[in-house]
Amino acid sequence: MIIKRKCAACGEIKDRTEFIKITRAADTGEIVIAPDSKTVGRSAYLCKNENCIKTAFKKDRLFKVLKARKDSSLQERIEKFIDE
Repeated sequence: MIIKRKCAACGEIKDRTEFIKITRAADTGEIVIAPDSKTVGRSAYLCKNENCIKTAFKKDRLFKVLKARKDSSLQERIEKFIDE
């Protein structure tokens, strides 16, 4: 069964393997990029391109979806993750 998800930035619906998953852990509140399946919490998905990443941080869209406080280093961490 193919599981579909929606990009928090552009709204495009794709297979979840085509996205970067970002989760705010329920127990610690830490924002984790591409967590393992044991990480439980509120998640958002982003396309693996610069435009969607920039859009997600415009107007704090990603933080609203995650219901998290702003983290100025998160965009940089996501961009590094894509480059790896």
